[in-house]
Amino acid sequence: MNLSEFDFDLPETLIAQHPVEPRDASRLMVVKRDSGGIEHHTFRDLVSFLKTGDVLVLNNTRVIPARLIGEKEGTEAKIEVLLLRRLELDVWEALVKPGKRLKVGQKVSFGQGILTGVLQDILENGNRRIHFSYSGLFETILDQLGQMPLPPYITAQLEDQERYQTVYAKERGSVAAPTAGLHFTPELLSELQKMGVQIVEILLHVGLGTFRPVKVDDIREHAMHSEYYRVDLEAAERINQAKQEGRRVIAVGTTAARTLESAVDHGRVVPGDGWTDIFIYPGYSFKIVDALLTNFHFPKSTLVMLVSALAGRKLILQAYEVAVRERYRFYSFGDAMLII
Repeated sequence: MNLSEFDFDLPETLIAQHPVEPRDASRLMVVKRDSGGIEHHTFRDLVSFLKTGDVLVLNNTRVIPARLIGEKEGTEAKIEVLLLRRLELDVWEALVKPGKRLKVGQKVSFGQGILTGVLQDILENGNRRIHFSYSGLFETILDQLGQMPLPPYITAQLEDQERYQTVYAKERGSVAAPTAGLHFTPELLSELQKMGVQIVEILLHVGLGTFRPVKVDDIREHAMHSEYYRVDLEAAERINQAKQEGRRVIAVGTTAARTLESAVDHGRVVPGDGWTDIFIYPGYSFKIVDALLTNFHFPKSTLVMLVSALAGRKLILQAYEVAVRERYRFYSFGDAMLII
């Protein structure tokens, strides 16, 4: 399967720079797999497409302020460190920019020495292994010194940092938001529960690997980075019961979809935690996910491939063509698509 099969023209003007207010005022494209129909709604109309007994699966990860700006000790050269994932208690895998400026054994100071980091190693994938030293709690210092790691295509300043968190975000660990969930308000979630929709929370800490460009012509040769996930016993039981009874499981976002499809064994979700590098593209047969709520993604991205696996490449590319024509807003702060 060739990379060019997932390409489409996207005007830069459609890349959303700001979130809409309120959250559920964003637009919602509804794509119907059986008929190929495409409908246009607002996100709060979601209540019209869900029903009693549906299970809505949320990823409750929380984005950490993972971007740190420091100075190389002895030179005052500016060094940017983007935390990717914790390897040990005070050791992180990170991106360093400019990477060539910092050698193994050299130290970076952040916040006038409140936090220091020593480059321990350069990993095979080009990322860096950094050991941090500090006094107190690392999370507190990170809140004090770190910045929200907004994607590079968002150039506007974000005044409210919580706007890049879902309203149900709980466990810190992601370096990017599960953006399909940014559209929900507490009121909308409450309304869905009152009409009999079950809300289930799982966890996947989103890494940058999900958004890494595919650089091979044959997409089957692309390797995904691993991300940590966890599904607790209660969540697994509720999802499995729904599947047994023929009720729909609706994943909020590609991260929730990948988690569910990673945790499955013989058609059932198995509780537990681990690391997943699952890559879903057309030809994949979904075991758990019946419907998907997602944003509009990059051309030639693994995310477009995942939604194409669920709805079919032809229908998805048709929907994206319509989205461009109707000027839907794309990417993290953009509009949403419901595939049913």
